[in-house]
Amino acid sequence: MTPRRKSFENTSTDAAGSPPTGEPVFLAVGKLRRPHGVHGEIIMDVLTDFPERLKAGKKMVAGTQHIPVQIRSVRGHDQALLIAFNGYDTPEQAGEFRNLILYSTTAEQPPLEEGEFYHHELIGLQVFDEQDVLLGELAEILETGANDVYVVRPEIGPEILFPAIDEVILEVNLKKKLMRVHVLPGLIPSQD
Repeated sequence: MTPRRKSFENTSTDAAGSPPTGEPVFLAVGKLRRPHGVHGEIIMDVLTDFPERLKAGKKMVAGTQHIPVQIRSVRGHDQALLIAFNGYDTPEQAGEFRNLILYSTTAEQPPLEEGEFYHHELIGLQVFDEQDVLLGELAEILETGANDVYVVRPEIGPEILFPAIDEVILEVNLKKKLMRVHVLPGLIPSQD
């Protein structure tokens, strides 16, 4: 039952980091780096698991100012993408987006398969062990090469790190806002 990761960085319009409903308003899909060529393209590092959804005509927003843009073209470039926006036809115009994050709205996020969750859906879940003892709140997700690692912060004591593997993650219930885990020996630091 290991939640397969779908990493979208989340952002929102309020100072607390999320809108009143607890869902992010915007999801980061790429970091715009620098103009490329003479036709208004800009190199973008991909931050989404769904780069195939970045197509001509799709409306997005750029930067924390949420500048509305519409994709004119997208094509591969090494391990990144070259992206161009309608109305930005020169390198100088594309340069306005240098080092900005490109966002999609949560309303446009693709549906996931059974057992897959977006990171923003997991953050804030209450984490319980098999005996229904509250261990803390899922506060952060670390992406490693092998598997994600969930950082659980208890009310008292040090953080607990859980590998996102089937042997450890037993249940994820978004409706009840909880995660149930099997605690491997030595996983929880002693309070000595």
